[in-house]
Amino acid sequence: MERDDIIEYSLNAGHSEEQGRVIRKKIYFVTILLSVITTLEVALGVFWTQFFPNAWHWVKWAFIVMTLVKASYIVMTFMHLGDERKNIRSMILIPYFLFLMYMVFILIWEAGYVHMVLSTLL
Repeated sequence: MERDDIIEYSLNAGHSEEQGRVIRKKIYFVTILLSVITTLEVALGVFWTQFFPNAWHWVKWAFIVMTLVKASYIVMTFMHLGDERKNIRSMILIPYFLFLMYMVFILIWEAGYVHMVLSTLL
């Protein structure tokens, strides 16, 4: 016996060729953007002593900024938060952003304190 209360959504999931091009273009853009940011992060991690020998503080902040950009773009694209209205997006993202900034502040503050204590012991 076949049930008539189940709706088969896959039958209506098609799209036109033009919509397919737009979707593929967006997928290529996301892939290239995330690949470029990841490549920059890896290159900075490998070669930072050659290009910026006395700028470890700025290298840390560059990593933090690139990671936040990449994470927010992943959330906006793959979790479809970019398709939501601005106030809903803000309601979701602002607490996370504040929490991340608080965690970065604690991380840097504690790292400075540990460095100060270890330098006085040695």
